[in-house]
Amino acid sequence: TDGGERAGLTFIPAAELEETEDAFKLRVELPGLTAKDVTVEVTPEAVSITGERKSETTTEREGYTRSEFRYGKFQRVIPLPSTVKNQEVKAEYKDGILRLNLPKTEAEKQRAVKVNLG
Repeated sequence: TDGGERAGLTFIPAAELEETEDAFKLRVELPGLTAKDVTVEVTPEAVSITGERKSETTTEREGYTRSEFRYGKFQRVIPLPSTVKNQEVKAEYKDGILRLNLPKTEAEKQRAVKVNLG
């Protein structure tokens, strides 16, 4: 069994990677988190997203207040199909969705050449 580091991880966020001619567009669902709960690191080959979910519910009944805190750490590493300019990544976080625009390196852009047939 995998009882080491992963034991403390509560969920793995869903991710979607789309490729365009010049960039990769990555969307990651991070419901219930604020931007300060999330750390994003980008290398030329991968994106690493780590964070912590903190939620609290309070119920009052018969004069007693019960408070429940739910904490959970997560980490997701998404390998990229080709190298990107990790210094030029643009990020946006809105309504629980993290969007990253990961521009491809010039060498990667030139690797695929379209051939015009007549």
